[in-house]
Amino acid sequence: RPEMTPSLARMVMAKQRGLPLPLKWYSLPQCWRYERMTRGRRREHFQWNMDIWGVAGVTAEAELLSAITSFFEQVGLTSNDIGIKVNSRGAIQEILLGLGVPEEKFAQTCVLVDKLEKMPREAIEKEMQAVGLEMPVIDRILEVLQTKDLDAMQELVGKDSKALGELRNLFDLAEAYGYKDWLVFDASVVRGLAYYTGIVFEGFDRKGEFRAICGGGRYDKLLGSFGGEALPAVGFGFGDAVIAELLMAKGKMPSFASPNIPVVVSAFETALQPVAAKVASKLRGAGLDVDLMLDVKKPKQILKHTDRVGASYWVSVAPTEWKDERVVLKNLNSKDQTDLSIDELVEKLTP
Repeated sequence: RPEMTPSLARMVMAKQRGLPLPLKWYSLPQCWRYERMTRGRRREHFQWNMDIWGVAGVTAEAELLSAITSFFEQVGLTSNDIGIKVNSRGAIQEILLGLGVPEEKFAQTCVLVDKLEKMPREAIEKEMQAVGLEMPVIDRILEVLQTKDLDAMQELVGKDSKALGELRNLFDLAEAYGYKDWLVFDASVVRGLAYYTGIVFEGFDRKGEFRAICGGGRYDKLLGSFGGEALPAVGFGFGDAVIAELLMAKGKMPSFASPNIPVVVSAFETALQPVAAKVASKLRGAGLDVDLMLDVKKPKQILKHTDRVGASYWVSVAPTEWKDERVVLKNLNSKDQTDLSIDELVEKLTP
């Protein structure tokens, strides 16, 4: 599959009458696309998707944008590094209708507009003419797409525009969430997929070194196109390729070398392996992440392993201490060592 949205739409359609709404959905599918590979664009990739069904207002868009900006913050990126361009296909459609462009040509026109940054203007003009648009209309469309300010857009669509009102509402919600500084209004963003119907958005790096990081928008008519009952929906796709390139370029790629398991448990000899398993099970039952050594190793090897997994404690089940039903707890940071019963061990290591 090239993307997940049509598959999700079919799943929603199959269960539509029994679904509690709103439906909030996320997935991390593997996607395949037959296209020329470039930096940040592969034929095979994983993609984080989030979608909300059953909400007609822009509160859904605001929630999804909050998830995106929260992710950026968690991986160490700021609004100085990343911006999210926002526009409304509804506003562009209002302008096109005012220019005399018939509604049936709107989706084709949006697909061409999405190519503006990838193709020369002359090539776009030729394709628009092939669609049936006249040059004065094409010039006006391309002029409108340069708009970067909501007030300037209001002069084009009028203050009573529904689409403009939705955009202003979204920016107000973004301010309430605390991520307004991430958003940038840009009339040229329409997204290339024909099923988008309202607000659309696209993540970009402010230095302009990479292609779009993520993108999405509203697709209220998709379910109806499959034969289901119309249901408002909005979602985004966030591939792993561009964000990985960006994080590596900025030196912010998380390290996955160490799982940081806090406790390692080992048996001094094979006969004590069942006891070590019991100790590990008790600690895991208390909510701790525990790595149980499955083979008997020398202390030097165990310490090398604890260092590799980032452990803070090493619990050793040794014959001398276990005669008194006690185990050895070593604090790997302070190097302190003490003998404890299993219950005392659990109590000491859990908050």
